[in-house]
Order: sequence, then structure tokens, then C-alpha cells
Amino acid sequence: MDTPSDQHAYPAHWEADVVLRDGGTARIRPITADDADRLVSFYEQVSDESKYYRFFAPYPRLSAKDVRRFTHHDHVDRVGLAVTIGGEFIATVRYDRIDDRGMPASAPADEAEVAFLVQDAHQGRGVASALLEHIAAVARERGIRRFTAEVLPANTKMIKVFTDAGYQQKRSFEDGVVRLEFGLEPTDRSLAVQHAREQRAEARSVQRLLAPGSVAVVGVGRTLGGVGRSILRNIREAGFTGPVHAVNQGFPDTGDTVEGVRAHRSVRDIAEPVDLAVIAVPAERVPEAVAECGEHGVQGLVVISAGYAEQGPEGRERQRALIRQARSYGMRVIGPNAFGVINTTPETRLNASLAPELPVPGRVGLFTQSGAIGIALLSALHRDGGGADGVPNPTGVSTFVSAGNRADVSGNDVMQYWYDDPHTDVALMYLETIGNPRKFTRLARRTAAAKPLVVVQGARHSGITPTGHPAPVTRLPYATVSALLRQAGVIRVDTVTELVDVGLLLAGQPLPAGPRVAILGNSESLGLLSYDACLSQGLRPLPPRDLTTDATPEDFRAALAAALADDGCDAVVVTAIPWVGADGVPERPDGEALGAALRTAHATAPDKPVVVVHVELGGLAEALSAAAGTGPGSPATQRGPAPSPAA
Repeated sequence: MDTPSDQHAYPAHWEADVVLRDGGTARIRPITADDADRLVSFYEQVSDESKYYRFFAPYPRLSAKDVRRFTHHDHVDRVGLAVTIGGEFIATVRYDRIDDRGMPASAPADEAEVAFLVQDAHQGRGVASALLEHIAAVARERGIRRFTAEVLPANTKMIKVFTDAGYQQKRSFEDGVVRLEFGLEPTDRSLAVQHAREQRAEARSVQRLLAPGSVAVVGVGRTLGGVGRSILRNIREAGFTGPVHAVNQGFPDTGDTVEGVRAHRSVRDIAEPVDLAVIAVPAERVPEAVAECGEHGVQGLVVISAGYAEQGPEGRERQRALIRQARSYGMRVIGPNAFGVINTTPETRLNASLAPELPVPGRVGLFTQSGAIGIALLSALHRDGGGADGVPNPTGVSTFVSAGNRADVSGNDVMQYWYDDPHTDVALMYLETIGNPRKFTRLARRTAAAKPLVVVQGARHSGITPTGHPAPVTRLPYATVSALLRQAGVIRVDTVTELVDVGLLLAGQPLPAGPRVAILGNSESLGLLSYDACLSQGLRPLPPRDLTTDATPEDFRAALAAALADDGCDAVVVTAIPWVGADGVPERPDGEALGAALRTAHATAPDKPVVVVHVELGGLAEALSAAAGTGPGSPATQRGPAPSPAA
């Protein structure tokens, strides 16, 4: 029997929330003596076949002795972990330290026998793989260097969990049992397996939020106006492809309609499955709404409601409670205090945000920790991206996430989603905090290797953490963070305007074959500024060609065509200022003729990028992005005195 001296303090640091293969969440924690009833209930729901695989014999129920043995641990030589959803067990794992004869032992013995049991309804969700990662980390902490496991040959799922983990293994077959032995020191392969599992799970969890099959808006007002009513209207007007439900406990009767959709007093009253719930009720009513969503099986939440960590210590605790509650039901959360999410793909067409219209569909993904910056980014892309409203355009938006207080879903999660999202070619991020620089740079390096990743970092010098964010501003100096981003292949810019300009350039232009940049234009000063900017970014600019202020659109066309035909040029920067008339008075043409001339020249070499920097030439941007929109074959355009760093 365990005595108080046998027991060690409860290891709270072993508790963790994990994202499973299907995008749902669960909690892993040590099993305690208080879990007897949960263990019995869990075991009753496991199939006879799974029980047989665990104990190698028919084992219909646990005895009182079994229950005690499986719930009383010293957290050193005997450790048990459980995976819980909604407070109930869905899986368990246990290790017992053994000596070289397989008998119970204590340190310095460094081997342990490990065994799993996963509820049948949750098999195939990656539960056992996540448990193996955690129990291995716990074992290493307690001085165990090697696991052994005995598995029946027919239990192919569990054998696969062990063999796919990536550890150094030895396998044998004796007396009808497969015996597996493996060291617990991480290997390149085991780390790669863990990172791949993490990427799939986190990407899937974001996909469930961005591509739901059905949506409920909780907090829809009965009269016009209000946040909930506005979001419901935005979802409807965007043409969301799935069912939409309006929820407000003040509705007189389920069966009424609001904004053309069914109205319900509670999420529980919705007869159909709901994948995503957008919550826009006062903070004090959010827990009730979350409970209703969890009990109904909702997969994810976007919490628009304010009144959380941005309002001080009381709100911060309310925010922690929100995340604990949502995760207990296996739900992920965007927010609270979020602006919302957008997905323009034809299969979804979701505008679950406060943006009044769905952006032009395109290939640019946006993540921001600020609703205000999100509005600015969406507006700038809509204004500068070109193309007709609603017509797909490379410089339009694929997905948009405004994470608000970023209490759960973060930029790391969205990067995991973008990594293999076929609809996103360029990723733009506005970050106010980087809570885990090591993981961020690892994910950024992987993402940037697949598609351009552009980042602007807010709160760079003030050291002030936005009040709603759970993670403090990284204490690394700004120069160090910049160096980490650069080494990871991230394109770092200084302003939101540059973020948009670089995003448009990357989405609409081909990559240059090399660093050689031709510069031409009718302003010697702008040419020199462009030359210096290219040098500062490690490019190899050619001497600027000054066309003089007398240059006509035809002169621009001929000069650009010649530069593009030059095998010693990989990209071109064109600078333009208003013409000077014969009487010496500056003229301000609308730029349409110049735009047409530049497009004609670029068509002769569409595989080379062209950036146009212009000053007060009205109509030039529209002329360059006309017809098919900004894209390969159409020069990118930028207003300002110098090209962006990406030029």
C-alpha cells in the first residue's frame, strides 16, 4: 500500500492541452486518486476487443484492486496520464519502472514498461501518438531512458503508434507477443514525426474554423444594428455556402427568421450540427453560450465579445476561464475581442467578421493581432489590388484572421494552416507579440520555404505588451528578432503600408531569376534613391537610366522593353513623376497612357518582375492593374519615393 512518504507532489507542469489529428482539442494530465469513478466509467465504454488487446485476456470490468492500482501513483516509478474531454477520460497511459528482469524497480533502473488504452470512439484521432510524446517526456524527466511494450500481433494500430514514433527500436516476437524496446532520447526522425503531427493537427484545427460546414451567430439582436446582427448580415451577403443560424435567448419562438435565417433561443435548439459559432454577447453571458456550444458538439468558436484581458486582472482571469471551458469541450477559440475571420474560397465564402463586404478573392493570406490594423490591411488590399469586385485576382485575399487577444489560436497556428493551403500563395502577418520566438522561427522557416512570408512587428521599441495578450512581448532585442526572422527566410518590413506593397508585389509578380536590377525613369533623384535601396537589401542594381523629364510614354515603353530584353537584368524598377510642360509648368496627366505603355512593354517579358514607383500620377495604378488585374504580365505599382525592400 502506498504511504505518504511514497507519494511525490502532484506534477502540475505535466498538464497540457493538445490538438488532435482532426483539429479537436483535449487535455492531458496525471491521474490521481480522485479519478476512480472516471476510470471506471471510461473502462465501461471501451470495447471488449480493446480490453483484450490491453490485458491479453477477457477483462470485462476493473476490480477494486485494479482501480486503486491505476489511480495511485508515486509520479516517479509509477506514472499514469489521462486524456480528457469535458472532464471525462478518453484514453490512459501508464508506465512502471522495471529492472533488467522485468520486475518492479526504482532508480537507478532506467527502463519502464508502458501500456495504452484508448476509447474506441476516439481511436484514429492521434490520441495515442500525443500520449506517447508526453509520457516519453515525463519518463526522461524521471531518469528513464528506455520503454518496453508488449503488444498482441493483431493490435496493429498500437504497433503502428510505436513504430511510427521515430525512436531507435528493437523488435522481437516471443510466446505470441510482439515485444518492442526503444530508447527515449529524441532523434532527428522522432522530432520530425512530432513536428509533422503538430503541423497536421494545428492546420486541421484552423481549417475547421475557416471552412465550417455550418455557422451559428450567438447574440443576434432582434432589431437592426448591433455586432451580432451585423456579422449575421455579413455572412449572408457574402454568400456562405452552408446553413446559417441566428441565436438569441430573447427570440420569442424558435421557428422565426432573422435576416432570412432560422432564429433559435439556444444553440441546443438547433436540430442540425453546427461547426462554427460566432459569439457576440456580453462577456458575462459568454460562459453560458460556450457551454451550449460544447454540449451541442460545436467544433470551434470566434469570440467577438470584449471585456477580457484588455480590461485588467479581472478580465484576464475571465479570459483564462473562457479558454479552459472551451478546451474542456475540445473547441478552439479565435479571440476574444476578435474582429473575425474571412475565407473567400468558392467552396466556403465566409465573412464571419465585422468587415462590411467580402474582399476580392485572391491568393494573399492575412493574420493580424489587431482589429484596427486588420481593417487597414483589408482596405488597402481592396484599394490597391486592382481588379473588379468579386472577380478572383492574385492580389486579393484568400483567408483573413484577426485574433484579437490571441488567447488560443495564434499566428503559429495560422502559419501551420497556410503551409499547405492550396489557396494561399503569399502570407502577411502583423504581430504585436511573439510569445515563443523559438517555435515561431521554426514554423516561419518552414512556411517561408514553401511560400513568401512577410511580417511587420508592432510594439518594437516601446516594450509595452498589448493588454489583452496572454504572452508578454519577447525580451529579445528588436535587432535580434529581426536577425532571427531574416535567417528564417521571412521578409521583414517596417510599416503596414510596406506590408501591403510587398504582399501585392509577391502575389502579382514572378520571382526574379537573380539580384540584378535595372532602374529607369524620368527623375534622377528617384533613380538614385532606388539604387541605394537596392544596395541596402543586397541586390545588384545597374546604373540608373535617366529618361529626363521630357520623356513620353513611348520613351518609357522603349526603355522598359530594352531593359527586359537584356540578359543581364533580372528585374526592373521604373520611377515616374509628372511631366513638365513646354512652358515649364508641371503637368499632372492621369497616367493612363503611361500605364498602357508599360503594360505593352512588360508583355514582351512577363517572367521578369517590374515595379513602378510613381509620384502623384493619378490613374496610373488603375491603368496598370486593369483588365485581368495585377498579376504576371502586369507591373506592380507603388506610390512613394522609393521601391519597397522586396523590389
